[in-house]
Amino acid sequence: MAGHGAPLISFSSVDTSLSSLKQCQNYIDTGMDIATSVALDLLQSGCDTVDVDCMETVMLEYAAVNRDLNNYIAAVEETIGKLKQNAPEEPPDIKELVNQRYEALQSKNTAEALKKNKKFLQFKEQLRDLKLQMGVSSDDAEAPFEDEDEEIAVTQSIANFTCPITQMEMVDPVKNRACGHTYEKSAIENMITRNRAKGKDTRCPKIGCENIIKAPDLVVDTALKRAIDVHHKKQSH
Repeated sequence: MAGHGAPLISFSSVDTSLSSLKQCQNYIDTGMDIATSVALDLLQSGCDTVDVDCMETVMLEYAAVNRDLNNYIAAVEETIGKLKQNAPEEPPDIKELVNQRYEALQSKNTAEALKKNKKFLQFKEQLRDLKLQMGVSSDDAEAPFEDEDEEIAVTQSIANFTCPITQMEMVDPVKNRACGHTYEKSAIENMITRNRAKGKDTRCPKIGCENIIKAPDLVVDTALKRAIDVHHKKQSH
Protein backbone atom coordinates (compact mmCIF):
# COMPACT_ATOMS: atom_id res chain seq x y z
CA MET A 1 0.00 0.00 0.00
CA ALA A 2 1.31 3.44 -0.95
CA GLY A 3 2.51 5.68 1.85
CA HIS A 4 0.75 8.95 2.79
CA GLY A 5 1.17 11.54 0.08
CA ALA A 6 2.79 9.10 -2.40
CA PRO A 7 1.54 9.54 -5.98
CA LEU A 8 -0.68 6.84 -7.43
CA ILE A 9 0.87 4.98 -10.37
CA SER A 10 -1.42 3.46 -13.00
CA PHE A 11 -0.24 0.08 -14.26
CA SER A 12 -3.18 -0.61 -16.58
CA SER A 13 -1.18 0.10 -19.75
CA VAL A 14 1.66 -2.11 -18.50
CA ASP A 15 -0.76 -4.96 -17.79
CA THR A 16 -2.18 -4.62 -21.31
CA SER A 17 1.29 -4.73 -22.84
CA LEU A 18 2.17 -7.79 -20.75
CA SER A 19 -0.92 -9.56 -22.03
CA SER A 20 0.16 -8.86 -25.62
CA LEU A 21 3.69 -10.09 -24.95
CA LYS A 22 2.39 -13.34 -23.47
CA GLN A 23 0.29 -13.84 -26.59
CA CYS A 24 3.51 -13.69 -28.59
CA GLN A 25 4.68 -16.78 -26.70
CA ASN A 26 1.86 -18.72 -28.39
CA TYR A 27 3.05 -17.51 -31.80
CA ILE A 28 6.59 -18.72 -31.04
CA ASP A 29 5.29 -22.12 -29.92
CA THR A 30 3.30 -22.40 -33.16
CA GLY A 31 6.39 -21.48 -35.19
CA MET A 32 8.45 -24.15 -33.45
CA ASP A 33 5.74 -26.75 -34.07
CA ILE A 34 5.73 -25.85 -37.77
CA ALA A 35 9.56 -26.02 -37.95
CA THR A 36 9.47 -29.47 -36.33
CA SER A 37 6.86 -30.66 -38.81
CA VAL A 38 8.93 -29.35 -41.74
CA ALA A 39 12.07 -31.11 -40.45
CA LEU A 40 10.19 -34.40 -40.11
CA ASP A 41 8.77 -33.98 -43.62
CA LEU A 42 12.28 -33.36 -45.00
CA LEU A 43 13.65 -36.43 -43.25
CA GLN A 44 10.73 -38.58 -44.33
CA SER A 45 11.09 -37.52 -47.96
CA GLY A 46 14.80 -38.40 -47.97
CA CYS A 47 16.18 -34.87 -48.23
CA ASP A 48 19.83 -34.12 -47.54
CA THR A 49 20.78 -33.94 -43.87
CA VAL A 50 21.96 -30.36 -44.44
CA ASP A 51 18.33 -29.35 -44.99
CA VAL A 52 17.28 -31.03 -41.75
CA ASP A 53 20.19 -29.42 -39.89
CA CYS A 54 19.01 -26.02 -41.15
CA MET A 55 15.71 -26.62 -39.37
CA GLU A 56 17.64 -27.30 -36.16
CA THR A 57 19.22 -23.86 -36.55
CA VAL A 58 15.75 -22.38 -37.02
CA MET A 59 14.58 -24.12 -33.85
CA LEU A 60 17.49 -22.68 -31.87
CA GLU A 61 16.69 -19.21 -33.20
CA TYR A 62 13.09 -19.63 -32.07
CA ALA A 63 14.33 -20.85 -28.68
CA ALA A 64 16.51 -17.74 -28.35
CA VAL A 65 13.58 -15.44 -29.14
CA ASN A 66 11.43 -17.33 -26.65
CA ARG A 67 14.12 -17.04 -23.96
CA ASP A 68 14.56 -13.30 -24.55
CA LEU A 69 10.81 -12.76 -24.47
CA ASN A 70 10.45 -14.74 -21.24
CA ASN A 71 13.25 -12.75 -19.65
CA TYR A 72 11.65 -9.46 -20.64
CA ILE A 73 8.26 -10.54 -19.30
CA ALA A 74 9.92 -11.64 -16.07
CA ALA A 75 11.75 -8.29 -15.83
CA VAL A 76 8.50 -6.36 -16.23
CA GLU A 77 6.57 -8.51 -13.76
CA GLU A 78 9.31 -8.35 -11.12
CA THR A 79 9.73 -4.59 -11.49
CA ILE A 80 6.00 -3.86 -11.37
CA GLY A 81 5.55 -6.25 -8.46
CA LYS A 82 8.10 -4.35 -6.39
CA LEU A 83 6.59 -0.98 -7.29
CA LYS A 84 3.11 -2.17 -6.31
CA GLN A 85 4.40 -3.34 -2.94
CA ASN A 86 6.42 -0.21 -2.18
CA ALA A 87 5.15 2.77 -4.15
CA PRO A 88 7.94 5.41 -4.32
CA GLU A 89 7.24 9.02 -3.47
CA GLU A 90 8.45 10.14 -6.89
CA PRO A 91 7.23 8.47 -10.16
CA PRO A 92 10.10 6.17 -11.25
CA ASP A 93 11.45 5.60 -14.74
CA ILE A 94 9.75 2.22 -15.19
CA LYS A 95 11.35 1.60 -18.58
CA GLU A 96 14.84 2.08 -17.15
CA LEU A 97 14.12 -0.18 -14.18
CA VAL A 98 12.78 -2.89 -16.48
CA ASN A 99 15.79 -2.64 -18.80
CA GLN A 100 18.18 -2.97 -15.86
CA ARG A 101 16.43 -6.11 -14.64
CA TYR A 102 16.22 -7.49 -18.19
CA GLU A 103 19.96 -7.03 -18.75
CA ALA A 104 20.65 -8.78 -15.45
CA LEU A 105 18.56 -11.77 -16.53
CA GLN A 106 20.12 -11.81 -20.01
CA SER A 107 23.62 -11.89 -18.54
CA LYS A 108 22.88 -15.39 -17.25
CA ASN A 109 22.14 -16.78 -20.74
CA THR A 110 24.20 -19.73 -21.97
CA ALA A 111 24.22 -21.71 -25.21
CA GLU A 112 23.76 -24.96 -23.28
CA ALA A 113 20.67 -23.65 -21.51
CA LEU A 114 19.23 -22.68 -24.90
CA LYS A 115 19.44 -26.30 -26.04
CA LYS A 116 17.33 -27.34 -23.05
CA ASN A 117 14.29 -25.50 -24.39
CA LYS A 118 11.33 -27.89 -24.09
CA LYS A 119 10.26 -27.56 -27.72
CA PHE A 120 13.83 -27.98 -28.96
CA LEU A 121 14.27 -31.16 -26.91
CA GLN A 122 11.00 -32.51 -28.34
CA PHE A 123 12.24 -31.62 -31.83
CA LYS A 124 15.49 -33.59 -31.33
CA GLU A 125 13.62 -36.52 -29.81
CA GLN A 126 11.12 -36.73 -32.68
CA LEU A 127 13.90 -36.60 -35.30
CA ARG A 128 15.84 -39.32 -33.48
CA ASP A 129 12.75 -41.51 -33.14
CA LEU A 130 11.82 -41.12 -36.80
CA LYS A 131 15.38 -42.02 -37.87
CA LEU A 132 15.24 -45.14 -35.71
CA GLN A 133 11.84 -46.16 -37.05
CA MET A 134 12.96 -45.58 -40.63
CA GLY A 135 16.17 -47.53 -40.06
CA VAL A 136 18.34 -44.48 -40.74
CA SER A 137 21.69 -44.00 -39.04
CA SER A 138 21.83 -40.99 -36.74
CA ASP A 139 25.37 -40.28 -37.93
CA ASP A 140 24.51 -40.40 -41.64
CA ALA A 141 20.84 -39.88 -42.49
CA GLU A 142 21.38 -41.13 -46.06
CA ALA A 143 23.49 -44.24 -45.30
CA PRO A 144 21.54 -47.25 -46.64
CA PHE A 145 21.21 -50.53 -44.75
CA GLU A 146 22.53 -53.76 -46.19
CA ASP A 147 19.75 -56.19 -47.16
CA GLU A 148 20.11 -58.25 -43.99
CA ASP A 149 20.22 -55.20 -41.75
CA GLU A 150 17.21 -53.72 -43.54
CA GLU A 151 15.21 -56.89 -42.96
CA ILE A 152 16.06 -56.80 -39.26
CA ALA A 153 15.17 -53.10 -39.07
CA VAL A 154 11.78 -53.73 -40.73
CA THR A 155 11.03 -56.59 -38.31
CA GLN A 156 11.90 -54.40 -35.34
CA SER A 157 9.81 -51.56 -36.72
CA ILE A 158 6.75 -53.78 -37.10
CA ALA A 159 7.16 -54.84 -33.47
CA ASN A 160 7.37 -51.19 -32.45
CA PHE A 161 4.16 -50.46 -34.36
CA THR A 162 2.19 -52.92 -32.21
CA CYS A 163 0.23 -51.58 -29.25
CA PRO A 164 0.97 -53.56 -26.05
CA ILE A 165 -2.71 -53.32 -25.10
CA THR A 166 -4.56 -54.21 -28.32
CA GLN A 167 -1.69 -56.21 -29.89
CA MET A 168 -2.63 -54.50 -33.14
CA GLU A 169 -0.79 -51.96 -35.27
CA MET A 170 -1.25 -48.50 -33.85
CA VAL A 171 -3.12 -45.83 -35.77
CA ASP A 172 -2.90 -42.96 -33.30
CA PRO A 173 0.17 -43.67 -31.12
CA VAL A 174 0.92 -41.73 -27.94
CA LYS A 175 4.17 -41.94 -26.00
CA ASN A 176 4.54 -42.02 -22.23
CA ARG A 177 7.25 -39.44 -21.51
CA ALA A 178 7.96 -41.07 -18.14
CA CYS A 179 9.08 -44.45 -19.51
CA GLY A 180 9.21 -43.95 -23.30
CA HIS A 181 6.68 -46.66 -24.15
CA THR A 182 3.99 -46.10 -26.76
CA TYR A 183 0.33 -47.17 -26.91
CA GLU A 184 -2.75 -46.71 -29.06
CA LYS A 185 -4.35 -43.48 -27.80
CA SER A 186 -7.91 -44.76 -27.37
CA ALA A 187 -6.72 -48.01 -25.73
CA ILE A 188 -4.61 -46.37 -23.04
CA GLU A 189 -7.22 -43.69 -22.38
CA ASN A 190 -9.89 -46.35 -21.90
CA MET A 191 -7.58 -48.27 -19.55
CA ILE A 192 -6.94 -45.15 -17.46
CA THR A 193 -10.67 -44.38 -17.31
CA ARG A 194 -11.58 -47.92 -16.21
CA ASN A 195 -8.93 -48.01 -13.51
CA ARG A 196 -9.83 -44.54 -12.26
CA ALA A 197 -13.45 -45.67 -11.84
CA LYS A 198 -12.13 -48.50 -9.63
CA GLY A 199 -9.91 -46.12 -7.67
CA LYS A 200 -6.77 -47.76 -9.04
CA ASP A 201 -3.60 -46.44 -10.67
CA THR A 202 -2.76 -47.50 -14.22
CA ARG A 203 0.58 -49.21 -14.69
CA CYS A 204 2.35 -49.23 -18.03
CA PRO A 205 1.08 -52.31 -19.93
CA LYS A 206 4.51 -52.94 -21.44
CA ILE A 207 5.88 -56.17 -19.97
CA GLY A 208 8.51 -55.47 -17.33
CA CYS A 209 7.60 -51.79 -16.86
CA GLU A 210 6.22 -50.77 -13.46
CA ASN A 211 5.73 -47.10 -14.29
CA ILE A 212 2.47 -45.51 -13.11
CA ILE A 213 0.86 -43.73 -16.08
CA LYS A 214 -0.27 -40.13 -15.63
CA ALA A 215 -2.43 -38.56 -18.35
CA PRO A 216 -0.25 -35.38 -18.63
CA ASP A 217 2.74 -37.61 -19.52
CA LEU A 218 1.03 -38.93 -22.66
CA VAL A 219 2.04 -37.04 -25.82
CA VAL A 220 1.41 -37.69 -29.50
CA ASP A 221 4.21 -39.84 -30.94
CA THR A 222 4.56 -37.94 -34.21
CA ALA A 223 7.75 -39.74 -35.22
CA LEU A 224 6.23 -43.22 -34.82
CA LYS A 225 3.07 -42.21 -36.68
CA ARG A 226 5.18 -40.97 -39.60
CA ALA A 227 7.29 -44.14 -39.52
CA ILE A 228 4.13 -46.26 -39.77
CA ASP A 229 3.06 -44.19 -42.78
CA VAL A 230 6.48 -44.68 -44.41
CA HIS A 231 6.28 -48.44 -43.81
CA HIS A 232 2.86 -48.60 -45.47
CA LYS A 233 4.11 -46.65 -48.48
CA LYS A 234 7.07 -49.03 -48.91
CA GLN A 235 4.72 -52.02 -48.75
CA SER A 236 2.44 -50.57 -51.38
CA HIS A 237 5.31 -50.19 -53.90
